[in-house]
Amino acid sequence: MPTQTAPTVLDGPAVDDPETTPARRPTPPPPVRLLGLMAALGAVLVALLGLFILPSLRGGAHDLPVGVVDDGGATTAFTAALAEIDPDAFVTRTFPSQQALADAVRDRTVVGGFVVAEGRVTTLVASAGSTAISGSVTGAGQAAAAAVTATVEVVDVVPLPSGDPTGVGVGGLAFPLVFGGIVPVVAFRALFPRSTAWNVAGLAGFALVGGVVVATVLRFWFGSIEAAFWPVAGSMALGIAALALPLAGLQQLVGAKGFTVGAASMMFLGNPFSGIATTGAWLPAGLGTFGQLLPPGAAGSLVRAAAYFGGAGGLGAGLTLGAWVLAGVVMLALAGVVARRREPAAAVA
Repeated sequence: MPTQTAPTVLDGPAVDDPETTPARRPTPPPPVRLLGLMAALGAVLVALLGLFILPSLRGGAHDLPVGVVDDGGATTAFTAALAEIDPDAFVTRTFPSQQALADAVRDRTVVGGFVVAEGRVTTLVASAGSTAISGSVTGAGQAAAAAVTATVEVVDVVPLPSGDPTGVGVGGLAFPLVFGGIVPVVAFRALFPRSTAWNVAGLAGFALVGGVVVATVLRFWFGSIEAAFWPVAGSMALGIAALALPLAGLQQLVGAKGFTVGAASMMFLGNPFSGIATTGAWLPAGLGTFGQLLPPGAAGSLVRAAAYFGGAGGLGAGLTLGAWVLAGVVMLALAGVVARRREPAAAVA
C-alpha cells in the first residue's frame, strides 16, 4: 500500500499578509500622549469658564423697560441725561402718575421707573425682580438726577424678604434644579429597569416632593420667601418634571447616548444661560432669550414670579415648562410603542 505522508506543520509566528492586514497606526510616545491629554483637558476647562462666567460677565442693562412720570419737573432734561449715561440701557415709557408706575412695576410691565418733580426724582425699583437690575436703575437715576441738580429718593416697590436681602436663595436654584431633573432619571431607571410606568410614577412623585422640599427650605430655613409657599412648590415641581420627563423619554427612545446628550445640554447650556440669579434680561442679547426656552431658565422665572409678584410675568415660563413636560410624555409614549413592536419580532427570531 502506498504510504501517505502527513502535511508538515511549521512552528513559529504567523506571517501577516500585507495585502489583507490593515495598516497599524503608530502609537505616539507617552510624553506626547500626556501633553495631548493635558491640552485637551485645558481646552475643556476654558470652554467651561466661558460657558459659566462669560454670560454674567458680559451681561448688563440693555433695552430694559422703565417708566417716567412727569410731576412738574425737568422731565425732558432728565430723560436726555438718562440716555446719555448709557444709550442702550433703557427704553422709557411715560405713565400718568406714580401709582400707575408702581402698578406697572408690580405687574412686571417695566423693571422700574422715575417720578421727576421740581428738584426731586423718585426712583422706583423692584429688588425682588433682580438686584442687579434694581441696582442699575438706582445708579442711573442718581446720575441723571445729578445732571438736573435734583435730589433722589429710592422706593423699593417689591422688596426682597428681610431674611434674604440679597436674593441668593431663589438666585441659587439653578444647579439644584438641574440636579433634581437629571439624577432621578438615572436612579429610577436603575430601580425599575423594565417598567416605564413605575419610572414615570417615580419621576412625577419626586417632582412633587422636590417642589415641597425646596419651598420648605426657602421659607423656613433660608427666609427667601415669606408667602406663596404652594405656588413656589408647584413652580419648582413643574420645573423638575420639565427636566426629568424629557430626559427619561430620550433615554427610553434613543438610549444612553440620547440621555447623555440631553443631560449635558441642560447642565452646560441650560444652567449658565438660565439667568436665575439676575434674570434673563441681564444676560447678553440672545443668550437670555435662549436660556428662557430651556427648563432651568423658565423654572427660575416662574419661581420668582410666584414668590414675589403673585405670578405676574410667569405665564410664558409656565407654558414653556408645560411644553417640555408634554414633549417628555410624547417621547415616553413613542418609546412604549417601539418596544411593543420589537417584542413580536424578537419572539419570531
